[in-house]
Amino acid sequence: MIGGCDDRRDVPKPRAVEVSPSEPQEAPRQLYLPKEDSAEHVIDLRSPEANVADSVTFGPGATEGAPLGSGRCPSDMVDVAGAFCIDRFEVSLVDAKSGRELSPHYPPERNRVSSLYSLWSKQAARSRMAAGREIPVPPPPAFELTEHFSPRALSLRGRTPAGYLSRGLSETACQNAGKRLCERQEWVHACRGEGNTKFPYGDEYRQGTCNVHRKSHPAALLHGNSSENHLDPRLGLTYDEDGPLLLTTGDNTECVSRWGTDAIYDMVGNLDEWIAEPEGSFVGGFFSRATREGCDASIDSHDPGYIDYSLGTRCCKDHL
Repeated sequence: MIGGCDDRRDVPKPRAVEVSPSEPQEAPRQLYLPKEDSAEHVIDLRSPEANVADSVTFGPGATEGAPLGSGRCPSDMVDVAGAFCIDRFEVSLVDAKSGRELSPHYPPERNRVSSLYSLWSKQAARSRMAAGREIPVPPPPAFELTEHFSPRALSLRGRTPAGYLSRGLSETACQNAGKRLCERQEWVHACRGEGNTKFPYGDEYRQGTCNVHRKSHPAALLHGNSSENHLDPRLGLTYDEDGPLLLTTGDNTECVSRWGTDAIYDMVGNLDEWIAEPEGSFVGGFFSRATREGCDASIDSHDPGYIDYSLGTRCCKDHL
């Protein structure tokens, strides 16, 4: 079994919050981490970069270079059956007021960013993982450590999607973007595409088409235990011999839910996604979750305040 918060009820539930990280139980098999630029990047929310007014790319055999937008949805969203709009990509985050990018590797709350960065920087200094290689902790932008900020959701191609979200943080991010969390029936309908299939690509599961059910787990790679240390900010940066476990938005051109000449990316896999149910539910499965349920995959056993590296979201919106 490989998974973070697993679908099966007979598997112990991993810890949501770590008070003190444990030393790794065994050296991971293989691990690579990319270098990150920690410089602050400001996104002009009025710019084409923010609006994503470009063309969508489908997988082989599908329509390529199709124009985006129906006129009823913002250009960063897909029109689902003429009923509502949904983000084309899993959300990345900026500060709602300044437009400065927020780190996707920490919960978007100042106190948590500061405490987790301090905690894991000390832990990394004490340990050498990955067969003796030190793994750096990604530094958040400096303003996240000292200033108040509020997350705003963006739907952009080529970004590391924001993990470490609770339901409340997801809702705030969508509301700050003039959007809302998706209702379950909306999310599932959008995921199944115009063909109304169990997976974005059809009714039969195909391993590797969506970024789910990967053979490696990031916590096992870093700590030798898949059930611990789920707030380590390095978890979304892990690689194995097949490549990065978490993909940037729009990278996977096979896992698309098609609507007309447009498409929604990664509704199955990459990150689990919070939906609007007040009791707390997330759907779709994340990259290491051992699920073959596709658009029907759902975890309903955590309260709305639960946070770990595998939890993101995407937003919905009524027609303009």
